[in-house]
This record gives sequence, structure tokens and C-alpha cells, in this order.
Amino acid sequence: MDSKRIVSIIGTGSYVPERVLTNQDLEKIVDTSDEWIFSRTGMRERHIAAPEQAASDLGTEAAKKALEDAGVDAEEIDLLIVATLSPDMFFPSTACFVQEKIGAKNAYCYDLGAACSGFLYALETARAQIACGAVETALVIGSEKMSTFLDWEDRTTCILFGDGAGAAVLRSGGEGRGVMESVMGSDGSLAHLLSTPGGGSRNPMTHEMLDQGMQYLQMQGREVFKHAVKRMTDAVLSALEKNGLSTDEIKCFIPHQANIRIIDAISKKLGVGDRMYVNVEKYANTSSAALAIALDEAVKDGTIQKGDLVVLTVFGGGFTWGANVLEWGK
Repeated sequence: MDSKRIVSIIGTGSYVPERVLTNQDLEKIVDTSDEWIFSRTGMRERHIAAPEQAASDLGTEAAKKALEDAGVDAEEIDLLIVATLSPDMFFPSTACFVQEKIGAKNAYCYDLGAACSGFLYALETARAQIACGAVETALVIGSEKMSTFLDWEDRTTCILFGDGAGAAVLRSGGEGRGVMESVMGSDGSLAHLLSTPGGGSRNPMTHEMLDQGMQYLQMQGREVFKHAVKRMTDAVLSALEKNGLSTDEIKCFIPHQANIRIIDAISKKLGVGDRMYVNVEKYANTSSAALAIALDEAVKDGTIQKGDLVVLTVFGGGFTWGANVLEWGK
């Protein structure tokens, strides 16, 4: 097996639910305003899944679009990974539900949990599997129904998130350098700063837990902001150094779409100006789906073209973070 095989993204796709929840809509739910939300987050609206839609349903729609874009049949998929923190259920994995929905009967499937960093972690996992020759074709999905885990009476968190999914098809071969190796990291000592503490084996579902709101996402925003900026900036610089590149050579930087202030701070530290891709205004933070949706949009709107060097970077609960570089070959 050739451990240095080129691995390329040959198709992307994304999907967001039909319902749009604007800042004006939120004004009717919690004590906030459009001006307050936009000035602090850069968000105008977010998409909210229908009650009958689960993460696998959103992921399935994104997957179908990515497969169509790649010109690949579902039966050609060897590996299917779904990055999510809002799975359909604890088990079976959401990836298995997606497999059944799209007919990827020859794939082995599993979920990956790295919160908002999930899509990049899954991308690197698939890249490594293809590069070492274990599989030929992989489907990677980031899919979230964040609205299920939000306290809609907490204005500090409910305004920040939305639902959606994005997907990418990876295959061996292609022109250029393809998807290059990632730089990733974690710090479990800071897990308490961003988490959903209830519902797992430490705090099983009880009436008391529900009364305390432990089933909802909880975040210490200022601390998260500080660590997100530092970790993503450092990860980008490390990934560039690892691959022998400089910021000047990169056509497009796509960060996790968490907050416009975080994105602006990273852009300033890196000195990359308007090369930072932003769509947080339309979707808010869709966790593991955010990077995947942004990548698909950047490709489809022509921001990324064949031969361009692109940097992806993420940060999420755990804490988890990472960055990688890819040369777009499609």
C-alpha cells in the first residue's frame, strides 16, 4: 500500500431546513433585539428543523447532493462517517441511519463526536484511511439539529445556533496535493466551559435533571471566545508550517462559523483580510455542519476554484480544535 496516495474531495453538498428563524422572531421569544444579536455575533437568521426531522434526515439530504456533485453512486462508498453532537439517538449511530436512507450498502459506518470540530476530524480520519489504502471512497457528513438541545428561554445561547448539514465525498487520486494532513488538538481540562451535562451515563435522564435544565447546551462565552481565537490561529499557522506554506499562498480561509467576532479576531491575527470566508449571518452556528456548509457554498459560489489552496479551521467543545490545508482539484 502507498502511504502517500493523494486524497481529493470530489464532491460537496449541503442542506438546511426550510424554516427560517430571524433575529426579529427571537425578539418575540426572549429579551433581545436584532441589533444586539447582530452586533455581537454577526447573525441575522438561522434555520430550524421540523419536529419530524432528525440529524440523519438533514445529513441524508446533504449526502445526496454531495454524491450527485461527485458523480458517485452510493454503493461505491466504502466508509461513511457522520460528525454530530445531536445524533438521532445514543445508538445505533446516525451514520447507519444515513447509510440505509441513501443505499450505501457497501460502506462501514460510524459517528464521530468532536462537537463543532467534528467535520474536520472526520475529514482527516477519512483522508488517512484512503491514504493508507484501507478504503477508496469515503463520505463524510457534518449534521446537526442543535435546536433540540437549546434552552429557548436562555438568550445567551438560543440565539447562537441553527440546524443544517454538509457533506463531502473523498477519493484517492486527483490533481495537485489534494487534502493535506491536519493539525489537531484537545484539552479535556476545559470541558466544563462548553457542554451538555445531562443525559449521559454521568447524569442519566431523571425528572430532577430535566427540571434543572441539564439537557440543554451550557456555555461560558467569554472563556470560549478567548480559547477559540488562540487555538484556531495557532492551528492554522501550524498546519501551514507542516505543509510548507505561508498565509500569502492561501486563496481562501474557512473558519468554524461560530461568531463574527471570533472570525474577525482570527483574521486580524493572521493578517488575511477579506480572504476569510463567512456565512454565519445566514445560518448562525450549526456546530459540526458549519464548516461543511461553508466549504460547499464557497465552492458553489466560485470563491474556491481549481488549483486554489484552502485552509479549514475549527474549534469546539472538549475543547477540540484543528486546521488543515487542501488544494482544490475539482
